[in-house]
Amino acid sequence: MAATVYAQSPSRPSWLDPYRETAAKLIHESSRDDFAWRRLAELTDTFGHRLSGSENLERAITWAEATMKRDGLQNVRTEPVMVPKWVRGRESAEILNPPHHPMAMLGLGGSVGTPAGGIEADVLTVSSFDEVRSRAADARGRIVLFNAPFTTYSDTVTYRTNGARVASQLGALAVLVRGVGPAGLRTPHTGSVQYGQGIPPIPAASISTEDADRIARLSAAGTRVRVRLAMEARTEPDVESANVVGEIRGRERPDEIVLLGGHIDSWDVGTGASDDGVGCIVTWEAARLMAKLGIAPRRTIRIVLWTNEENGLRGATAYAARHAAHASNHVFALESDSGVFDPASLGFSGSAAARSIVRDIGSLLTQLGLSDIVAGGGGADIGPIAQAGNAPMMAYLGNPTRYFAIHHTPADTVERITSQEVSKAAAAIAVMAYVIADIPERLPR
Repeated sequence: MAATVYAQSPSRPSWLDPYRETAAKLIHESSRDDFAWRRLAELTDTFGHRLSGSENLERAITWAEATMKRDGLQNVRTEPVMVPKWVRGRESAEILNPPHHPMAMLGLGGSVGTPAGGIEADVLTVSSFDEVRSRAADARGRIVLFNAPFTTYSDTVTYRTNGARVASQLGALAVLVRGVGPAGLRTPHTGSVQYGQGIPPIPAASISTEDADRIARLSAAGTRVRVRLAMEARTEPDVESANVVGEIRGRERPDEIVLLGGHIDSWDVGTGASDDGVGCIVTWEAARLMAKLGIAPRRTIRIVLWTNEENGLRGATAYAARHAAHASNHVFALESDSGVFDPASLGFSGSAAARSIVRDIGSLLTQLGLSDIVAGGGGADIGPIAQAGNAPMMAYLGNPTRYFAIHHTPADTVERITSQEVSKAAAAIAVMAYVIADIPERLPR
């Protein structure tokens, strides 16, 4: 479905004239070199994947705090958060009959493990929850494969999230889920699984599109497909982590907050470059550019690198709880957690009056190709505090086809992202945040 584009106001709203020179400086400074891309490479190369509870994540948090201070950001700190610790362990899945075939698989986050010798069972292939329920007798004692073709993430992710719960209720031994994304290069997609209260948890794993389709073709031809699944997955006690916070303090209204950020944790495959290393870097870079150029807006611009977005949202809920008394002082919130792949856009959610102002600010981004503001602002990490404070929200939205092809896969590495895409995102976020932080009146609720 095509994105909704709000009607455009005149191309050069006069009220923006005091901001044009500074906006141009921010865009020029962001685009003149590949600094932001190199910082993303430093994050992903040095610390790798950053699963909640891992040493990699905690090392990345320590680095981010120290580096923000060197950048000249103010009030840099960490805010402690207790996070879950799920450990993948060794894992494998293989077709035993017909001919032996090792599958590309990833256990789903939060899954339980198999018994020590693994699980061996015939596969029941279904394409929907309705189908598996209609074949409840066939599901008992089998491994259920949900082979639902990818449409959109929001529509298809339910099989990853809820497949194990539904199959367990029917007596299945384990669940396999077709990768939630467009066909890649035999890349399974991990992500969280959820078990219902009182429902026995069963092992759950993602397999590649190619392997899922192969099983489906064999089953459709009347061939019995038998699979062995072995997983050492386990959940350990919660451990301490932290959100990383840095600011450009407002010169007149420092208690009013323009909030920017992404999540610093990632799944334990690939290096979490698009999800969401780049979201952290481009929002952080927006503040670094202002600090470098000596730009001090009227309000405070606060950067938060949230922890534990992927398997708990503990960072977002902890931030909202810690700052609940000042939720109404959050005047705007922007999240980057959809990649930066071109063609990108800026999505907005808020009142009609706020939308009109943001639409005008978008006219400063014409050279970046981001002047049109589409519907769909928001994000999992900014949501709790923005909703508590009734703040308008925005999202930097990368091309979803390119993003979801590598989302939660081993292919999510910095090589997939160009320096131009990173610089463009940082520039757009910097301009939008700067103007909203500096205009005389806060955005209308």
